[in-house]
Parts: sequence; structure tokens; C-alpha cells
Amino acid sequence: MIDRMKMVFLVLLGLFLTSIGLKFLAIHELTFGGTAGLATVLTFVSTWSWGVLFFLVNLPFFWMSLKKLGKWFTISSFMSIVGISIVRESLDLIPFFSVPMWLAVILAGLCIGFGVTLVLNNGSSLGGIHILALYLDQKWTINRGISIFVCDLLIIVFAGFLVGWGNALLSVFVIFIASTIIGRYKKSPIKVTEKQHQYEEVHSHSANES
Repeated sequence: MIDRMKMVFLVLLGLFLTSIGLKFLAIHELTFGGTAGLATVLTFVSTWSWGVLFFLVNLPFFWMSLKKLGKWFTISSFMSIVGISIVRESLDLIPFFSVPMWLAVILAGLCIGFGVTLVLNNGSSLGGIHILALYLDQKWTINRGISIFVCDLLIIVFAGFLVGWGNALLSVFVIFIASTIIGRYKKSPIKVTEKQHQYEEVHSHSANES
């Protein structure tokens, strides 16, 4: 029970850190990779909020997660996506300090890198590219930091046509910082959640028999 509460707390902390990083990017009209970056780009051409767009663009990836990564991981990821959408939207309603562009790049990379790492390492994900990266890591042991960086770089190239190549280049540095952290401090969240659930099922079955 204590371990479960600790995992939930760390996931919530990760969601908060990631939201802070995304807020720094939004202030300076920078973007990120993955579905977070895609949602950011879509805010430039849509009247919908980032939270709504982020939720919608992640929906197709849940099929892959449910089929390949397990229902408990999928449910946890779904809750994390709802959570970060709410937290990120809430940050727009309160005053937020501004920093120079170069510092925003560093802080955003650090916040997102450590935030996503906490989420991934404690049995959840932020959907989209993270689900794909975890699947590739599990299936072919491809480092998830590398997978995320490559996918994010492709999305940044697309974003460059809309937000400008100067901002897109700075966004690559954010992705590099975040992906380095994610790849460095990794452990499998799929094994954690699935093994824990299997243990709970066995323990529950034994209790019923007794």
C-alpha cells in the first residue's frame, strides 16, 4: 500500500514538473516533440486549448498500449494524460514568472526530462510517442531516449514550418536535454505494473482459498 502511494505521488510530481516545463515553452513560443509538441503546434492554428488537443491526439495510441503493453499500464497512462491536461490548463489561470529565452530552454528541458522520467519509471506514461518508445524498448530493447529523440526531431521539423526555424532549433535543444535524462534514468514501468498486479491477483486468490 505504501509503495503504491509512493508511486502515485511520484507520478503526480512528474506531471507537475512536465507541466511547468511546457509552460516555459509556451511563454517563449517554443514547442516540444511528441503529442505534447503536436498539441502545441495545433494551438497555433486552432481555437481549442492545449489540454483538449493533447487529450485528442493521444487517443489513437491507446489501442497500441492496450494491445501490446497491458490494460493496467494503459489505464494508468490514460489517467496521467487527463491529469497533465488539467494541470497544464490550470497554469494558464495563475500568474507565472518569465525568464530569458536561454534559461527557459534549459529549465524546460530539465523539468520535462525529470518529470517524464518520474512518470515512466512509476508505471505510467504521457501517451503518444512515449507509448511507442516503451513498446520498442520492450520489444527490441531500443533505448527509449533515442526513440523519443528521433520521433520528436521529426515533429520539430514539421513545427518549424509553422513557428519558425529559429524557435524550432531552440526546441531541439530542449528535446535533447529531456531525452538524455529520460534515456539515462530509465527502468521498465511495464514490468513494475504488470508484476505488481500479478502479485495482487495471486495474493487475493490465496486469501479467498483460506
